[in-house]
Amino acid sequence: MLDIHQLEIFAKVAELKNFSKAAQEMYLTQPTVSQHVSSLENYLGIKLFDRMGKEVALTKAGEILYRYAKQITSLRGEAQQALDHFRGKKSGHLTLGASTIPGEYILPSLLGKFKREYPSISVTLRIGDTEEIVDALLTSRIELGIIGAKISHTRLHYTSFVEDELIVVVPRGHRWWKKTSIGIQELCDEPFIMREAGSGTRISMEKRLDEIGIPPDRLKIIAEVGSTTAVKQAIKAHLGVSLISERAVEEEIRLQQFRKVPIKKVEFKRTFFIIQDKKRSASPLCKALIQFLSEQK
Repeated sequence: MLDIHQLEIFAKVAELKNFSKAAQEMYLTQPTVSQHVSSLENYLGIKLFDRMGKEVALTKAGEILYRYAKQITSLRGEAQQALDHFRGKKSGHLTLGASTIPGEYILPSLLGKFKREYPSISVTLRIGDTEEIVDALLTSRIELGIIGAKISHTRLHYTSFVEDELIVVVPRGHRWWKKTSIGIQELCDEPFIMREAGSGTRISMEKRLDEIGIPPDRLKIIAEVGSTTAVKQAIKAHLGVSLISERAVEEEIRLQQFRKVPIKKVEFKRTFFIIQDKKRSASPLCKALIQFLSEQK
């Protein structure tokens, strides 16, 4: 019979790609983790990991087992939550994921408030780009996601969360600093800093550009960067301009490090969405968080 504890250890090693890191996170010794994985491999009669120096990678068989291991361990947690809920107790652990803007600029304060309301619930927040969060949801590594762009998939259920706007900002000393607005063609002719493929910001921006008849390659892209922080640093260094979440630059605008420059007759508004997997019933903790977030709008 498959041991659920061994499956949890196996899944943690798979996610961290390292036995030592998995041991630290699960408060076990590395030999104990190695022993459990070896016992699981012996029981199944198949190799689950390829060892590559300090890191490990799942074999094809390991990839198959990982998908089921996450479902099994998630169901166990949901069963415990359901029984706690039946007893009138809200406690347990919930893992959610968010793309950069909601993960770094919206959720931290809300989760702090949620924790004060439900002190027996612990929450882990994982941050990645929109495509990474969708993948984590569909592979049961998280139960709930919050992202900044819709990705078409039959298993995804979307609920509108909060509104956002992508804006052009320039650093002090930029030739647009005193402008009241710019034309969209001026934006296309200016050195532009682009987010990486897969980010919600980029997906939303390219969709809006397409709506107004401007192909994304019309932009004068000089760099692609992997985070909103990197975009802000590039703007501060006068490398170029970008379309960036207004929520992410509120502090810089307040301190007059950046200035918002509106685009004539064009807005880049978007919605952040709560996403769930249609094939998975929401746990009581997940329902509690969704209800809480809906009340914060």
